Amino acid sequence: MPESAMAPPSLRALLARRDLNLRLAVPEGSLPAGSVDRPVRWVHSSDLADPTPFLSEGLVLLTTGTQFADATTSDYDAYVGRLQARGVRALGFGTEVVRDGIPSGLSEACVSAGMPLFEVPYRTPFIAVARAGAEAIAADAYARRSWSLAAQRAVSLAALRPDGLSATLAELSRQLDCWVGLFDAAGALRTAHPAGSLTPAAVEGVTGEVETLLRRGTRAASTLRADDTAVSLQTLGRGGHLRGVLAIAADDLDHEARNVVTAVVAMAALALEQQDGLGRAIGTFRAGLIQALGSDDPALVRRAARDLFGPLPPAPVVVALTPAASARSTAMNEWLEMRAHERRGELFFGRGDDGLVVVVSAAAKDLLDEIAARFETVIGCSAPTGYDGFSRALTQARTARDRTTTPGVADFSDTARAGLIAALGSEAARTVAAGSLAPLRRYDVEQGSALLETLDAWLAHDCSHEGTAQALGIHRHTVRARIAQAERVVDRDLSSFAARAELWAALRLAE
Repeated sequence: MPESAMAPPSLRALLARRDLNLRLAVPEGSLPAGSVDRPVRWVHSSDLADPTPFLSEGLVLLTTGTQFADATTSDYDAYVGRLQARGVRALGFGTEVVRDGIPSGLSEACVSAGMPLFEVPYRTPFIAVARAGAEAIAADAYARRSWSLAAQRAVSLAALRPDGLSATLAELSRQLDCWVGLFDAAGALRTAHPAGSLTPAAVEGVTGEVETLLRRGTRAASTLRADDTAVSLQTLGRGGHLRGVLAIAADDLDHEARNVVTAVVAMAALALEQQDGLGRAIGTFRAGLIQALGSDDPALVRRAARDLFGPLPPAPVVVALTPAASARSTAMNEWLEMRAHERRGELFFGRGDDGLVVVVSAAAKDLLDEIAARFETVIGCSAPTGYDGFSRALTQARTARDRTTTPGVADFSDTARAGLIAALGSEAARTVAAGSLAPLRRYDVEQGSALLETLDAWLAHDCSHEGTAQALGIHRHTVRARIAQAERVVDRDLSSFAARAELWAALRLAE
């Protein structure tokens, strides 16, 4: 906590008040570390044997000991144990009111339980101790409010600097005296203050949680412990259009500190939305350059892109295409923008008619695997080509993408190796194939013949009657008769190549 943010009232602060003459009655060394410095939320008095139903956590309890008239060691232990379980910070004993001094059994029970015990002398009324606690609490609240207003003013002034967003986060880090990081919509750590103060293991843990929040796509807050560091996360932007996540490594933020964070979240979200407008303009420019590449002449695009985006990837290049929905993905666009900057001259991208078009040098094709894995999507890619074949390559990428449903990189060369029939294997093509073969199937069922089987074997044996007869174990005249009958059933002249090719394709699609 920064020096301007005062620590909450504590038992040590009460003991330091000379006008109260309070005295710690047990050795501080016998208490758990920090017991005397824990925050105190209130000071209350009670002589009940069990006041815990009327107490709240974090207070100091005062008592005169009337409840200990016939107390035994076990009574003292049970009494202190109940207070400790309720979260009482310390016990004050008013001496010379009911009895002289503090009972030894109570002192021993407090030492055993690690409960701070202090003496309130007869001349100090309980109301004076309670008033001192209330004054300290009020002073602390005022100081915290003053600090909060000053901190909000400081981050507001930081936002006016040329590097407003980064300066705002740096100021927040200084005010809270902790690590502050901003992750973009792609889940990448964009800026952090103080740089390097969070361990790599902690950054990795926070990044994983940030990616989970961004995948959900809804406004949310989260807390986690990363490498034994408490980190709070808050999404930026509106649901369905998250702009990033703010991460703060702080164990506990009080109400006033959260007010400062809320102000920063609002300013950061506004700054990112303003940047979004610039991003849309750049995205439109990129889309225009992609359209221009479709003319298979990169000269204009080279000149237009050089100053803003750097040189185009050197040929040969691979052209890739994402699903249409990806073109609206803020996370993917921002991630690609970051990668394009990091690997300048190896990657270019822009919005196409039905997805994001990504152009990489053939040597940097690994980038496509990284995109597909990170965003769990399918990416169709072309064979390596020069820019004079860009339009053809884009068609190849689209064909490969549309033929694949499993996330990953779908290479057109694999699609081409599968053959033309595989490329035609749509539901519509299969329906047409089934219709072409339906008369033969129906005839075979009605007549108990094998026209369809014979035709398939005949086409497979290059229309050789002899080869078909040997394959089916029948006479070649039987083959000739069946083929003639098949011609009549389908009403086609099977002496022509076109008719044979069409029936062969229908048989392959119907398999």
